[in-house]
Amino acid sequence: MDAERRTDDEQAARWNGPAGHAWVDLQAVLDEMFRPFEHLLVEAVAAERTGRVLDVGCGTGAVTRAVTRRVGPCVGVDISGPMIDAARARSEKEGVPASFVRADAQEHHFEAGAFDAVVSRFGVMFFSDPVRAFANLRSAVRDRAALRFVAWRDASENPFMTTAERAARPFLPDLPARRPDEPGQFAFADPERIRGILSRSGWTGIDVRPVDVVCTLPERELVRYVTRLGPLGAFLPEVRDEQTRARVVEAVRAAFGPFVEGSDVCFTAACWTVGARAAEAKLS
Repeated sequence: MDAERRTDDEQAARWNGPAGHAWVDLQAVLDEMFRPFEHLLVEAVAAERTGRVLDVGCGTGAVTRAVTRRVGPCVGVDISGPMIDAARARSEKEGVPASFVRADAQEHHFEAGAFDAVVSRFGVMFFSDPVRAFANLRSAVRDRAALRFVAWRDASENPFMTTAERAARPFLPDLPARRPDEPGQFAFADPERIRGILSRSGWTGIDVRPVDVVCTLPERELVRYVTRLGPLGAFLPEVRDEQTRARVVEAVRAAFGPFVEGSDVCFTAACWTVGARAAEAKLS
């Protein structure tokens, strides 16, 4: 329990600190880069002809707003105060009647059966206890409600996502290495782990399928992107030596050369699309 609480505290500190602010600052770039996944999730939930939708790990609210426009009322939940504030401001500016809750979806007391579907774009891989988290989400939806989310496949299938840390490591030997199955980007790389988590937390009809999507971002944003997000983005502010920082940035930018196509950076995101349904409650 102590280790789990430590993980929860680390996630809260991360997403309410530099990582959360970086996502807010880069929200336009990230929203456009991940637009194909937004469309995928919106189409999936629209096909359900559903009612109220919960968007887990909503970040700055792009999917929440898109679902609200296409389907109807959507509630976004995220642990990050900065991102929730940005989501609310953006929705108000655009006149989209989405709503947002700052909370840890693993622990938050949702109204029982309040939602007809759950969606998430890269927002469910950070739970310290994913079985408890998905059981909590199950309690928030009606029987047979749909669950649809996107998660990353293995790091080896996503070289773009690890290029920065690999290029920086010779200069930053203390840069923390990713650990398999820890809460984070690649926590759901194993499809059998996904199936096990969902089956133990009250979901059935589990469908895990690979999807490869070409994503792009402007080349002019590349350095800002790679030096503010991910393991390098978390570690680089601690590097006080300006010469080392400059060498890291130069090496990392060069390492992304194969992904640069003119004024754009292009890469293939190797992910899982996951679908399931809330198991019907057993009558006692």
